[in-house]
Amino acid sequence: MNQYVTGSVIRQLREKNKITQNELAGILGVSDKAVSKWERGRGLPDITLLEPIAKAFHVSVTELLSGTTVMNANVSANMLKSMFYVCPVCGNVIHSTGEAVIQCHGIQLLPAEAEISDEDHMVFVERVEDEYYARVDHDMSKTHHISFIAAVSSDRCQIVKLYPEGNAEARFPINGVRKIIFYCNRDGLFEHEIIRGIDDKVSGYDDSLERMELEQTADMLFG
Repeated sequence: MNQYVTGSVIRQLREKNKITQNELAGILGVSDKAVSKWERGRGLPDITLLEPIAKAFHVSVTELLSGTTVMNANVSANMLKSMFYVCPVCGNVIHSTGEAVIQCHGIQLLPAEAEISDEDHMVFVERVEDEYYARVDHDMSKTHHISFIAAVSSDRCQIVKLYPEGNAEARFPINGVRKIIFYCNRDGLFEHEIIRGIDDKVSGYDDSLERMELEQTADMLFG
């Protein structure tokens, strides 16, 4: 185990739950001096106490060890509020409908923050019968590539894993898709909202300047 609960985490959670050192000691069956030592960094609680400590603070043992408490507001699991965690070591992709404490290769992962697709990460979308065809104009070398493309609606998330030397493209059943999300291994997560009048047309637009002009027009008409 390369991570253990710290005294500062115990103190923060104790104060957050409005529990005194003496009260926590009573719950755990230890002395208040022992709790004081933990919080001052003069000792560590026995491993058998981790679960009782987590229970006293109403968190999981994983949250206790990581020092990160999870407060999910997305109780309805709306997929449009999805989060993506990507391991920088192996490229492992974890999808979640809310915040989570996730580790991979001993690293605590943070949710990737999506940016609006830019000129260096332009995605082109067109409708092909009952599917969306999404293509990202991007290098696909081993050192710089798009690792996945996802299509997200309010009730589902469709993910296509991509690999170097392949094509940065994917097809998705439309099914109310509202966003196209993709991940660049160097620059992070990007998102593109499906735009009426452009992305639902049968033929796509490969000219980025033309597309931006169309998006501005669509925003004025439908925004």
